[in-house]
Amino acid sequence: MINVKARATFTPEGPFQLTTIERRDLQPHDVLIEIKYAGICHSDIHTARGEWGPVNYPLVPGHEIAGIVTQIGSEVTKYAIGDRVGVGCMVDSCGECVNCHQGEEQFCLEGNTGTYASVDRYGQYTQGGYSTHIVVTEDFVLRIPEAIELDVAAPLLCAGITTYSPLRHWGAAPGKKVAIVGLGGLGHMAVKLAHAMGAEVTVLSQTLKKKEDGLRLGADHYYATSDPETFKSLAGSFDLIVNTVSAKLDLNAFLSLLALDGTLVNVGAPAEPLEVNVFSLIGQRRSFAGSLIGGIRETQEMLDFCAEHNIGPEIEVISANQIDEAWERVLASDVRYRFVIDISTMED
Repeated sequence: MINVKARATFTPEGPFQLTTIERRDLQPHDVLIEIKYAGICHSDIHTARGEWGPVNYPLVPGHEIAGIVTQIGSEVTKYAIGDRVGVGCMVDSCGECVNCHQGEEQFCLEGNTGTYASVDRYGQYTQGGYSTHIVVTEDFVLRIPEAIELDVAAPLLCAGITTYSPLRHWGAAPGKKVAIVGLGGLGHMAVKLAHAMGAEVTVLSQTLKKKEDGLRLGADHYYATSDPETFKSLAGSFDLIVNTVSAKLDLNAFLSLLALDGTLVNVGAPAEPLEVNVFSLIGQRRSFAGSLIGGIRETQEMLDFCAEHNIGPEIEVISANQIDEAWERVLASDVRYRFVIDISTMED
């Protein structure tokens, strides 16, 4: 086993503590990655605090990982020592089911193996990127283009692909009207990506306090959902709405904003159930859908797209001893727009 330093939470309430965890010895197709940066995702908080189900502690979160290959297994063919690489929300899948064969490993019928808080094929409880090193099979490692700095690349491995996938799947393109609900860690990436795809982009945020940011990031329009007039004036307007908010919203109000055959896609994942009135759907043949990250092939496509179009998240780099403070700021929506941990500070 390989002993590495990490920051872990030992209870749902925290705080984070410096600890040592074990990574498996390299198998023939494994890659050892020295982690340089790890993004903080709201999913880390939901998981660590037991909001999505029971958790084994201690827990090392983190599924937005960027680093350098430092060692490879005897049969690795895709990567070499020194390569710039990333790891996202999953580190394995069965590889045999129909979804895996179609490159949709996130929907593995046996259940994909999460980067943390899962049990891998070796019977080990997975631990994430708030650590100095990680061992991952080469098929679940992504190549980070030279045009993207590693600290900027980290959040693309979750926030980037989580928003890129539904935009691609539901056809964001020139001539399409796309609305993004929320301008946070996910929402600001959705705006940048939808704009680069050529769509007409509208931000639907609770208030107008981030309007200047939204327009700077590529939105064509910006409306406050706290204003009832918004839902009247925009009724039947959009081909696609991507909801990035992890809170309980009035979905029927947002469904009313869809045009004929429009789709509302949820990527935000609130702990509470959401209610949909069927009449919100059948009147204009509208659809309500969900989307979960993307497969490895599509994630690489997203990274290459971001490199080509000079797209990256707006980040604030923090030290490892600021994780607790950063989590509280995420919960208070006090970040513009993604925290990234500098792993070189792990032992400070």
